[in-house]
Amino acid sequence: MPAGHPLGDYLRARRALLQPADVGLDAGPGHRRVDGLRRSEVAQIAGISTEYYVKLEQGQETRPTDQVVEALSRALRLDVNATIYLHALARMGPSPAAGLPTTAVERTRWLIDSWPMTPALILDRHFDIVAMNHVMSRLIDSYRVGLNVTVVLLTRPAMRQLYTEWEALSARTIGLFRARVGPHPDDPRTQELIDEMTRDSARFRDLWNRHDIAGMSEGAHAMRHPVEGVLTLHYQHLPLIGSDDHTIFVYYAAPGSSSEATLARIAALDEGGSPATSQDAGTRDPD
Repeated sequence: MPAGHPLGDYLRARRALLQPADVGLDAGPGHRRVDGLRRSEVAQIAGISTEYYVKLEQGQETRPTDQVVEALSRALRLDVNATIYLHALARMGPSPAAGLPTTAVERTRWLIDSWPMTPALILDRHFDIVAMNHVMSRLIDSYRVGLNVTVVLLTRPAMRQLYTEWEALSARTIGLFRARVGPHPDDPRTQELIDEMTRDSARFRDLWNRHDIAGMSEGAHAMRHPVEGVLTLHYQHLPLIGSDDHTIFVYYAAPGSSSEATLARIAALDEGGSPATSQDAGTRDPD
């Protein structure tokens, strides 16, 4: 993340992605010397002075009112998630303290370990893997506690093979990562991850400076598991009560679907990726 002024950087990036026709303005004759909208055009649409808008982009003004933020959101054609992010940048403060106590994480790990058919991760605010259950490890072999899911998705070739819509998923994940870490650019772990992905991922380099934002959501991912083949799993992010930072990420299959049967076979795989014997399965689940 570039050092400097996160609010101004974001406004500048989003302004560059809009053309006059996108907001109902005439581009005028001749060649335009800027990519996207001019500062004066954004200010005009938002109903604020050009001088004030310039101060926002240059970091001389960092605390616009909620009314100004909403006006800028409309001017830049931001969606709901991007508007929430813009408000967060306008209220930006120090990075939050480290999240859940160790005991709470451990108890939540007990919970996800009790889900034999629900692949699950506990993630911190950077999307580092704090804990994962057995079935998630069989579903996604590249995941390990301590790794970062965004880094893994963008840098491990196996993930391109696993997710049949990797291009769309990677773009959404980068937007979600920015939404989580963008308001706290002084965080050392944030900068470490950005440096790593900038170095190792062309996809990250292509998309990061667009400042696209995605929100926590639910949906479905089509996958091609290396052992058990094709399946489609629904997903959700679930916040952990008592923490602003940690979430549980879960996959689940539609009841009675072929994907549910495939997921059951994946859950039964042993550590070598082979189908477990009935004796192995009984050892793992004595109840």
